[in-house]
Amino acid sequence: MANSLICSLTQSRVSSVLNRDVKQFGKKFMFDNNEETCWNSDQGACQWVLLDFPGSVQVSEVKLQFQGGFSAKACRIEGCLKEGNFTEISRFYPEDNNSLQISFILIKILFENSADFFGRIIVYSLDVLGEKTS
Repeated sequence: MANSLICSLTQSRVSSVLNRDVKQFGKKFMFDNNEETCWNSDQGACQWVLLDFPGSVQVSEVKLQFQGGFSAKACRIEGCLKEGNFTEISRFYPEDNNSLQISFILIKILFENSADFFGRIIVYSLDVLGEKTS
């Protein structure tokens, strides 16, 4: 059975935060399991989330929950080894709703365009499932 690969040693980066207000809309809110909090990107095309795991992982599934009206229309998932170049692994096309969407594989998630006119993305939760490898 796959377990969450995101732990206290997983480092994350995002392309932007709405008005640089990390206290209210920072990346940490994607991982806090609280339905009332979220990461909210600022305006612009191709927003992204980067996850740096403490060791090698084999990803089997990515879970994302957007806010309807602020979801990505097309997403690209890229992965790499430490110090390597990112390689495209998969593309997916999420639905523009509030449902938890499951089934993707990873480790940089690029939100290539947005349902929002200004290009903003809002993510309520993000989880990555799989297994640690040696």
